[in-house]
Amino acid sequence: MNVWSKLLTAVRGGVHEAGEAVVDSQALRILDQEIRDADQELHRSREALAGIMAKQKLAAEQVAKLQAKVAEYEQYALKALDAGNEALAREVAEKIANLEVSLNSEREQADAFTASVAQLRKAVSQAESNIKRLKQQADTIKATESVHKAQLAVSQRYGGSQAKMHTALESLERIKRKQAERGARMEAAAELAAEADVDQALDQKLREAGIVAESGSADSVLARLKGKAGN
Repeated sequence: MNVWSKLLTAVRGGVHEAGEAVVDSQALRILDQEIRDADQELHRSREALAGIMAKQKLAAEQVAKLQAKVAEYEQYALKALDAGNEALAREVAEKIANLEVSLNSEREQADAFTASVAQLRKAVSQAESNIKRLKQQADTIKATESVHKAQLAVSQRYGGSQAKMHTALESLERIKRKQAERGARMEAAAELAAEADVDQALDQKLREAGIVAESGSADSVLARLKGKAGN
């Protein structure tokens, strides 16, 4: 059981490492999705805030209407008292009492909406600041990631180009050696040709001076034959 337990632990460890590798490879994509999710939540928060603000406005208007009604019926009650009609004044007072109950209820709702609006405004403002800062940091991370990828690509290309550069240098040196050998051969041929031209010029001068007989001529052949005949 101990061995199986270790094997299962190793498998879980491998799965965990594989999961971390996937998360690392998709980190920027995950970050972008998380920012989009946060934006959607912020949008829903704004909609909720708008709804509560609308309810707050309606509650405040209702409070104002009830306050106006209370003030209106108070004037009626005072006039009834001035007229000595206390029974009518009592009826008006009961109406005012009912209005004040409704007024207190509406005022409580309006106050609750006001407090909720204040809290939501603060929360939305904080969320907007956080998301803005998060987007700025994400842009910085993306820029840094792009720079790192470029540096990695350059280093990989440079490392791979070293071998190619070495091979190219060897080819260049081989071509240079062949060109040098060809040049040396051409120089040697030129020197030999020059020497031959000098020898020919000297022989010509000797022949013209009568020091060296003209080879291959009829006169030289006839003179050689006459010499043999005399002998």
